[in-house]
Amino acid sequence: MTGQTCELGGVPETMLWTLHNRASEALRADAWLRDDDAVRIYRAIRYDYEKSFGRPDSSHAMRSLVFDEALKPWLAAHPGGTVVELACGLETQFQRCDDGRVRWLCVDVPEAIDVRERFLSPSERCRHLRRSALDLSWMDEVNPVHGVFVTAQGLLMYFTEDEVRTLLATLCERFPGVELMFDTIPPWFSRKTLSPEGLWKTGHYRAPPMPWGVRRDRIEPLLRAWCPGIAEVRILTYRRMRGFPAALFPWLVRVPGLRNVAPCIVHARTC
Repeated sequence: MTGQTCELGGVPETMLWTLHNRASEALRADAWLRDDDAVRIYRAIRYDYEKSFGRPDSSHAMRSLVFDEALKPWLAAHPGGTVVELACGLETQFQRCDDGRVRWLCVDVPEAIDVRERFLSPSERCRHLRRSALDLSWMDEVNPVHGVFVTAQGLLMYFTEDEVRTLLATLCERFPGVELMFDTIPPWFSRKTLSPEGLWKTGHYRAPPMPWGVRRDRIEPLLRAWCPGIAEVRILTYRRMRGFPAALFPWLVRVPGLRNVAPCIVHARTC
């Protein structure tokens, strides 16, 4: 195996998990997500993906696709607007969605940005900021003149509920009209990661603890309680998955007793 090594652990290592799934999907002839940069980075890193994460699945590629589909209309309606990508890791959404006008701010912890910059260089319109999303000083770097869209893929579940509330409430207060997009896990999944036995993706990789899990039917009430300026909340589903039994997921979440205990994606807009 050739290429660069990446010495990561804890939450930052999850950037390789999501890269594994996105790039593997993009390499398919019938790919749902086209992502040449993810494939390039995937091939350049010397890492035994399958040993750690097992066979690839389509979950993270579908998540990225849903985020892209929500962002592109916003970009068309807000030329020159600012997108803030919290916990950017090795995500390549800027490269997929760049319209030549957007101002993009990638925010992540220093060790994650260090890895990112081996493969994705910052630029005048795509800046990198070495800070945790919980270090709210990153908001000082945001130009809100033409609108703000904040994304957080695979992030908020690693925070406590109090931390999530503070982050989202501050965002909504600081940037009126902001659009927010993030994904959630259900409480049972959170409890599994916090249990003594933990959640092992394979015999070689234990997922980091994920303290914040939330039922689907609790998301909108929570957001409206935390952010009184919320105008609209949309709860989106992972609409397609590959393989059995994952392919059943979009159908199972239509069952009333199951939909509230499944992961989902949230897209909210403030007044």
